[in-house]
Amino acid sequence: MASHIARRTFLATLVGGAAATWPLTARAQQPAKVPTIGFLGSSSPASQGEWLAACLQRLRELGWIEGRNLTIEYRWAGGSSDRAAELAGEFVRLKVDIILTYATPMVLAAKQATSAIPIVFALAADPLGSGLVASLARPGGNVTGLSLQHTDLASKKVELLRDLIPGLRRLAILANAANFASVREMGEVQAAARMIDLEVVTFEIERAEDIAPVFAELKDRAEALYICIDTIFFSNQTRINTLARDARLPTIQSNRASVEAGGLMSYGPNFLDLFRRAADYVDKILRGAKPGDIPVEQPTKFDLVINLNTAKTLGLTIPESFLLRADEVIE
Repeated sequence: MASHIARRTFLATLVGGAAATWPLTARAQQPAKVPTIGFLGSSSPASQGEWLAACLQRLRELGWIEGRNLTIEYRWAGGSSDRAAELAGEFVRLKVDIILTYATPMVLAAKQATSAIPIVFALAADPLGSGLVASLARPGGNVTGLSLQHTDLASKKVELLRDLIPGLRRLAILANAANFASVREMGEVQAAARMIDLEVVTFEIERAEDIAPVFAELKDRAEALYICIDTIFFSNQTRINTLARDARLPTIQSNRASVEAGGLMSYGPNFLDLFRRAADYVDKILRGAKPGDIPVEQPTKFDLVINLNTAKTLGLTIPESFLLRADEVIE
């Protein structure tokens, strides 16, 4: 069991310097065009910069160095699908060579903006069901990347909550009604909860302003909270975790960053690993591969992360046997 204080590192750029040019030949060959990546972040550098840094590091390993033989245009949508659409349109006007993004609403915004520029998603909850790709084996079109398999993990996460909270009877679910992947996950959670006779109450939002009223309604109506995947929740994770602690509600979320920001527990794919693997997609496309021919891949690493400080704040004692199941314990 790994146990250490979580650290966050953000690298906005890795190496500066002028764009590389090929040596002149006797025929005065023109300098090679430096490819440009348009990076569309779903939230902000403060909350998700570590994921981007993992991708940039892998690009370096593959020989793509920003400022030397690669240019990157960075844009952050702050959890807004409308803003993502604007930024995707900006990338089209800039004529970037690849759009690199993640999270289903961001990928959809990019896909709606262009059918010509290759799009790589580092993670998407349900790329097939949400219409991002025609199939996982042969995506077709201009979009490919890595699936989260998120709906497949719903029952496992419900079981983890039940194992951690003795006598759990009432479960609340928080989802974004405007996000297909979030709503589909909610349905899977409801089905999993029914299988073990849990009472379920669901809350659907569409804006960040809806979050606080949900917690006011939640009071005394649930003993735990399942938070479905969504860019609004990523962008407001610290606020959500504070409200959950104030309501004395144990939560389970989708990724380690949410637990580092004060959530109780997460279970899901290792996002850093997925972002590293996304760099391989970028590399293949920059070297001539067509995105529609590159299969969508599944996660290979899944992590259970627990925040002991949050558990203590909630007055929750986590059994040693449960801690031993964790891949990381934040304390």
